[in-house]
Amino acid sequence: MSAESAARYRSVFAPGLFAGRVIVITGGGSGIGRCTAHELASLGATAVLVGRNPDKLQTTLAEIEADGGRAGVQVCDIRREETVRAMVTAVLDAHGRIDGLVNNAGGQYMTPLEKISAKGWQAVIDTNLTGGFLVARECYLQTMQARGGAVVNIVADMWGSMPGMGHSGAARAGMVSFTETAALEWAKSGVRVNAVAPGYIASSGMDHYPAEAGPHLRAMRDTVPAGRFGNEAETSAAIVFLLSPAASFISGSVLRVDGARPQVRLGWGQVAASAEAQARDAVKPFDGFHRAVTPKVFS
Repeated sequence: MSAESAARYRSVFAPGLFAGRVIVITGGGSGIGRCTAHELASLGATAVLVGRNPDKLQTTLAEIEADGGRAGVQVCDIRREETVRAMVTAVLDAHGRIDGLVNNAGGQYMTPLEKISAKGWQAVIDTNLTGGFLVARECYLQTMQARGGAVVNIVADMWGSMPGMGHSGAARAGMVSFTETAALEWAKSGVRVNAVAPGYIASSGMDHYPAEAGPHLRAMRDTVPAGRFGNEAETSAAIVFLLSPAASFISGSVLRVDGARPQVRLGWGQVAASAEAQARDAVKPFDGFHRAVTPKVFS
């Protein structure tokens, strides 16, 4: 057994917190979704991994099982309504229930607005907005309407705009509005709907950007008051909290995980925390994920 598999996820939450629960994680084969699936499984949940790439899903499934957790896999293109409907039905057939949904799947590419084609715009909207709506709606209609549940939608730091990724910013803003509306409409069924907005997170998603974006990506930490990138475990902790009973009176909210990045304004001068400040207990990185991999752009 490798040292990696011998280790365990270091969650701040109580062991067994999600025992007997089934939680669906879209985009569960990589990045924040993979990390969240590991944490939920370490806390007793059955983590159902959903995505388009079966190899990534199976790799994450094998990791979770090697660590002693329970998981399942459903290959699904969340942009297709009938496929989403069939996926939710299959999860219920296999596991008997869905207690939570992490609407994490998403994707975008870097380009200025004037160079985005209608097809490119629609592709990002379909992935980052429509797909999330379809999965949440089907979970609600097929089980949560009758049994209740918790939904966490993953959005992004789009406050103050997303230059270079305007299509994603528009979709993420739409998902925030959907979160607020669903929280109101579905409350009568005992369903809570919230969102987590990651800022600059060092995740495998950064490996999909072109090599020439590397210097820009590495320089982004200097614009964060916390003085660093966040990590996947810090994002997962926010997601797990919103799924947990401790958040039972929280719905329609967006929890930002961004080191105060949206508060940066021109004229404030150097805002990034010093290395000494970054090492202090209140703000130093939480490295809970024992299988975390540093993005290649930072290697």
